[in-house]
Amino acid sequence: MGQGVRMLIITGMSGAGKTVAVQCLEDLGFFCVDNLPPALISKFSELLRQSDGAIKRVALVCDPRGGEFFKTLFAALAELEEQSGMDYQILYLEADDETLVRRYKASRRRHPMAPEHGRIVDGILRERQLLAEVRERADLVINTSRLTPAELKDILAKHYGTFSASERMTVNVLSFGFKYGLPIDADLVFDVRFLPNPYYVDTLRPRTGQDPEVYDYVMQWPATQEFLKKLLEMVDFLLPQYIKEGKSQIVVGIGCTGGRHRSVAIAERLREHLQKSYVVMVSHRDLDKEGER
Repeated sequence: MGQGVRMLIITGMSGAGKTVAVQCLEDLGFFCVDNLPPALISKFSELLRQSDGAIKRVALVCDPRGGEFFKTLFAALAELEEQSGMDYQILYLEADDETLVRRYKASRRRHPMAPEHGRIVDGILRERQLLAEVRERADLVINTSRLTPAELKDILAKHYGTFSASERMTVNVLSFGFKYGLPIDADLVFDVRFLPNPYYVDTLRPRTGQDPEVYDYVMQWPATQEFLKKLLEMVDFLLPQYIKEGKSQIVVGIGCTGGRHRSVAIAERLREHLQKSYVVMVSHRDLDKEGER
C-alpha cells in the first residue's frame, strides 16, 4: 500500500452513533465502507494499493452485525500490520444501556444481537461481551450517551480532521429567477427584485450580472450597498451557528425576476466575501434563459 494511507476502523455498540460517525468522516474526506466483514480488509487494502494514492484516508465500519465474520477481526488486523505503509487506528463508540434502549425504542428496530423475539437489553449485554477485547485495543473510546450528533461530529473532526471548521463548510450560492420557481434545495433565500433592474437599460439587457457593466450598474445604488451590508452581516452570523449544529453545506439562494442580472451580480459579490473563509461554489441557474427580466 502506498505511503501515507490512513485507515480508521470504526466499531462499537449498535446505536452508539456509528452512522453519524460515518457521515462526519465522509465530510472530512474519508472514503467510508459500512459493515465490512473483517476478512475483506486485506482485499480492500489491495484495492487501495491499486488506486496509486488516489485514496489517502479510509474508514471501515466493522461490528458484530457481521456475525461469525466479526470474529476474524484481530486476525485481519494482524495481517494489516504486516503490510507496508499502513497506518490504522480503532475508534470505539459506546453508550450506557439506558441510552441504547431508548434509542432503539425510538427507532423501532430490533437489536441485531438480540435473539429472535428477544429483549433489547439481552442484545446489548451480548454485544458488550463480544466487543470487550476490541474496546481494550481501541485508540479512542467515545461515550455518546450525553452527546448530540453535532457534538459527536465536533469531537471526531478535532481528532481526525485536517481542516478548520469553516473549511469543512461548503457554501453553495445560487442565483435564480423567481419566474422559473424557487430552488427546492435552498436553505436561505434572499429576494433582490427591489433593486433597480438593468433589463430596462437597452445596452445592458442582453448582458448578465457577470459582465462588469451590469455588475457596476447593480452595485452603484445606495439601496444595493445598504442591502449588502445587512446581507453580509447576517450570513457572517449564521454560518458559524450552522457549523456548530453540524451542518457541512448550505445553499444560499439569491433571486430576482429572471435570474440574469441583479441576482447574478449579488451572488458574485457574496462569493467574493465568503471565499475568504469558506469553500464556496456559485451557480447561476437561469443565466441562459430568455424573456422578460
